[in-house]
Amino acid sequence: MIPAVGVRIGWLDLPSHVQEAVAEILGSPVLEAESQSGGFSPGTADRVVTASGDRAFVKAVSPDQNPVSAGMAREEAVVAAALPRDAPAPTLLGTVDDGHWIALVFEDVDGRHPRTPWVEAELDAAVRGLTKLAHRLTPSPLPGLTTASQRLARDFDGWSRIAADPPADLEPWLIPHLDELVTRSTRALDSLSGDTLVHCDVRADNMLYTPAGEMVFVDWPWGCNGPAWLDISLLAMNVLVHGGDVDDLLPAEGVDVVIAFTGYLLDRSRDAPPPGLPTVRAFQRWQGDALLPWMRSRLTG
Repeated sequence: MIPAVGVRIGWLDLPSHVQEAVAEILGSPVLEAESQSGGFSPGTADRVVTASGDRAFVKAVSPDQNPVSAGMAREEAVVAAALPRDAPAPTLLGTVDDGHWIALVFEDVDGRHPRTPWVEAELDAAVRGLTKLAHRLTPSPLPGLTTASQRLARDFDGWSRIAADPPADLEPWLIPHLDELVTRSTRALDSLSGDTLVHCDVRADNMLYTPAGEMVFVDWPWGCNGPAWLDISLLAMNVLVHGGDVDDLLPAEGVDVVIAFTGYLLDRSRDAPPPGLPTVRAFQRWQGDALLPWMRSRLTG
């Protein structure tokens, strides 16, 4: 398995004015900061403890680490601020944005990432959590937000790019199916209408399993408006990536979505790694390759 990690900066790498602004949000200066591994960002991801003993989670980044990451953090701030407090997602306590640095300050969630390969109890908790999310986020609290079809339009064109420029190591059995894969990806994109605010990046490393047996969904930069079944489909895709069975989990509408995402993963894995994210292309290739056996069974019987 390829780890989902970036090359992170830490709390002490933040400018003093950003640290001070975070302390103002928390009402007390930060005395301890523990960097958290996992997730594709070159920015900070720190569990912090203040002088008053309060805990929080702080993520911060600037274009110096990665130009795209800073923009994503600003998008996440908009989505996180709109999430209801009773949704299974961390509460946003405040945002620092000086036009260069962007920092998001969240409540600290007592939890760990679910185990992979997935285990039944934690998968059940993820399904319950996504069901609760869909209930609380329909209709979307951000009706003007980017739609899932807008968000995924380029991603779901991956099989078209592969067909136009096949990689030398393309699985031979895929070649006679490329036209079908392009068609099914287009059909997947056309299916993404809906009025639910969806996470759109449901993976084990974007969840925390609490001691109470509940799942909390973190990292919302890809949030968009689409069908509630999309997040369940992405959960099923993550189960497939880790070798699990999804016959009773993957919605019928989600089959084409997983096929389209497989094309995206294999296509993007051919690109050079972006600044601060040296493993992302290998991670995408690993996921795409892991999905191919399932996809082959769907296409060839």
